[in-house]
Amino acid sequence: MKNSLRIVAIRLIPALLIVALCSVFLERFVNARVTFQEDTQTRRLWDSEFVKPKKAMTAKRRYRVATPRIPTDKVDGESVLGITLWRLRPSRGSDDKQVRLFKHKKDDTNVLEWTPERISVDTPLAAGQRVRLSIEAARTGYLYVIDREMYEDGTLGDPYLIFPTSNLRGGDNQVSVGRVIDIPALDDEPYYYTLDPDRPGLTGEMISVLVTPQPLDDIKIGEKMIKLSKDHVEKWEKSWGAQVGRLELENSFGNAWTKEEREASNGQTLKRDGPAPQTLYYRPAAKPGDSLMVSVRLRYGTVRAKAQ
Repeated sequence: MKNSLRIVAIRLIPALLIVALCSVFLERFVNARVTFQEDTQTRRLWDSEFVKPKKAMTAKRRYRVATPRIPTDKVDGESVLGITLWRLRPSRGSDDKQVRLFKHKKDDTNVLEWTPERISVDTPLAAGQRVRLSIEAARTGYLYVIDREMYEDGTLGDPYLIFPTSNLRGGDNQVSVGRVIDIPALDDEPYYYTLDPDRPGLTGEMISVLVTPQPLDDIKIGEKMIKLSKDHVEKWEKSWGAQVGRLELENSFGNAWTKEEREASNGQTLKRDGPAPQTLYYRPAAKPGDSLMVSVRLRYGTVRAKAQ
């Protein structure tokens, strides 16, 4: 009897080893599959492939380096900010009906529907044009947007915090990977900014975008924009806005808003292969967890926009 049990046990050992090996293999396969799915779905704003020479790159997107003196080879993937500037134009028959924006009740033009289209931050903007701004961070944090007027003598006006306010997204200014913050939001009134240079010597607007790991304690938001201290803003610029580079997405100017981007405006998270920001700002000198501040100069042109 003992010999029989011993023989059975000996015969079972290879089978048990096979079962154990299969379990280990299955676990590793499942983990690898989950990791692969996460890697293909997780949103990433920065990829070194974006700026490789055309013959060497494998990424579907290609960015043009607009600041060649600021290197791109040592960029921390979190020290990146994506911004897309949208200009509203009258909708065309070829535009997707799902991305058209109906005329706002405060709109005094004869345009019934508007379609946002991508433009470069360097595009001169005509008085009367309607614009929107999409902002996407590469990490979790808190978003602040500051506006200053620019004058022809090179000076800047007083800084005003235009986001967050309790009237925009209910004051929620938290950002995370894949979450797009549109300013103004679609449910704001109105859902766009109208460019209105209302004084001599005004040449544009300086929009400064700040992402911090924690909320700024010395800022208390209100229902409308609030005036900030110039000293505070200048201090932030020196600490978090130095040596910021810029990339521009190629072959995309004039592209209309997409259904996926509109859904992102309503709270959906963009996936890895979702529409890319038009402009990427990066700071190679930043350390992980540092705040990041970038400034966008929106310049007025000399011609008043037609039908807008």
